[in-house]
Amino acid sequence: MNPQGYPSAPVPPQGVPYGQPEGPGMVQHTTVNIIEEPPQDHIIWSIFSFVHMNPCCLGLAALIHSVKARDRKMVGDLQGAQHYGSTARSLNIAATVLIGLICLILIIVYSIIGEQISAMQHSYGRYGG
Repeated sequence: MNPQGYPSAPVPPQGVPYGQPEGPGMVQHTTVNIIEEPPQDHIIWSIFSFVHMNPCCLGLAALIHSVKARDRKMVGDLQGAQHYGSTARSLNIAATVLIGLICLILIIVYSIIGEQISAMQHSYGRYGG
């Protein structure tokens, strides 16, 4: 689409066509630098575990290890940060699994109690008068 007033004319390509090297033996090299990812400190997960699900103070311990991992990462001690980060991750997993089991047990207990109350009300209603 050409704007009015401008003629369209084919323009021949200039330079070297694509896919053909400029000279014999021309080799291009690409260097890729892979930067090692810094260790994770799991601070958000630890804060969540501390605030919402803190069974046996696992959330507090995870939060402390996450802060230590973040401090080590800022200082440049990546090995220490990896150690504290993996400990925080393990504590967060333990807290999450423990809270999940507690919630599951509570749901089962409340449903069983609800069924028993419903059955007792039904039987008293039949004979109660």
